[in-house]
Amino acid sequence: MSTESSNVQHNDDHESLSKSKIWQVFFVLLGITAIEFTIALYLVPHKIIPQGIANPVYILLTLAKAFYIVAYFMHLRFEKIGLMYSILVPTLFIIGLILVLTDESNHWLFARP
Repeated sequence: MSTESSNVQHNDDHESLSKSKIWQVFFVLLGITAIEFTIALYLVPHKIIPQGIANPVYILLTLAKAFYIVAYFMHLRFEKIGLMYSILVPTLFIIGLILVLTDESNHWLFARP
């Protein structure tokens, strides 16, 4: 039996998720949510921005919130790039499929005689 000791260096990225980092992510999520509420409850009803512009903004803000939740609270930010790609690439394909099918359904809706 070998008495050699191996020094394994651990990546301490998980330990860098301190209370201050958690609060920082919380306030980023709170800020994004406040922007969404401002758009939904003030800007759109008072006709400052049209609904057609507000909807894509909602989607982008929701994707930003999803990124922060997945990256920090599900620790995906600390994983290897292969695992990240295995989650992100199918998600992007699903989003693309939804966009294409939405456009196609709109075409069929207005193509009726």
